[in-house]
Amino acid sequence: MNRSSGMTNSLADMPVRVGTPGLPGELVVPLDAQALVLFVHGSGSSRLSPRNQWVAGILHRYRMATLLFDLLTESEGSDRRKVFDIDLLGQRVKQALDWVGGCKELTGLRIGLFGASTGAAAALVTAAERPGEVAAVVSRGGRPDLALDGLPQVQAPTLLIVGSEDCEVLELNRAAMRALRCCKRLEVVPGATHLFEESGALECVAELGAAWFDTHLTQGWKGRPQHDQPIW
Repeated sequence: MNRSSGMTNSLADMPVRVGTPGLPGELVVPLDAQALVLFVHGSGSSRLSPRNQWVAGILHRYRMATLLFDLLTESEGSDRRKVFDIDLLGQRVKQALDWVGGCKELTGLRIGLFGASTGAAAALVTAAERPGEVAAVVSRGGRPDLALDGLPQVQAPTLLIVGSEDCEVLELNRAAMRALRCCKRLEVVPGATHLFEESGALECVAELGAAWFDTHLTQGWKGRPQHDQPIW
């Protein structure tokens, strides 16, 4: 893996290939990165998700590295059964963790998972099976109910974020809260629907997630985001 020749002295932005299928991804490492967050997108989405990319930009301000990557190959993505195959998606997240473990640029960084929709279930399955590697989980409009059997085994501090108008998913997250045995919190964003498209809703998600990761990955390092850092 080579750093881009056009990188600045404060941020490395690198296209990468992750796992056995060589899934495309984008790794961004701010100068003095204090943690790494892997984004686990939901059904019908990809590493190019504008919402996840925007949230990743906020995390860079907190000097957190981010990895956005595709969970499925192009042919797999057209198979609806695989799109909702939580075991397969979880396997791909674990492969990403293995890939991270082999990157000297990322050595020593505590790892968080940011999951959305079905990706949140894959993130929680991975957290349950890799307790020594996953140090925190954030779910945005997630479906933790799809990982219900594994929720009692999750040890990583877990934040569930749901819009107040996303009524069905909100009830599913409340049920997941009862199943989780770890440090946990449910944050309801007023007036927000499933995709958090309302004014200020995604900003709220980003700040809640950044604060959670800052607390549980970096122990509140510096206590505030670094606004002088460029955002990708």
